[in-house]
Amino acid sequence: METLNLADEDISDLADFYKLFGDTTRLKILFFLDEKGEASVNTIADALLMSQSAISQQLKVLRQNRLVRFRKDGKMAIYRLNDEHIHKILELGIEHYSEMA
Repeated sequence: METLNLADEDISDLADFYKLFGDTTRLKILFFLDEKGEASVNTIADALLMSQSAISQQLKVLRQNRLVRFRKDGKMAIYRLNDEHIHKILELGIEHYSEMA
């Protein structure tokens, strides 16, 4: 991997990407979806003991940044991680954190 050849704009974009993982609510949602596979806003809100509006707001951010995607089931949106890369990032974070403890 040649990180030295990354332009400043690319480094800035990557920093913004990593910032998405810095919000506890977003991280809880990502871990929940990683474990469950997919879920509706209501299911996520109930599991995390949070309001639907708070979950919806964070899912919008995650969706806009392509960390999650959704499909429609009738009128309900069912969310899931966007791809295997997000799972790997979460997994590596846990692994690194566990080694530090």
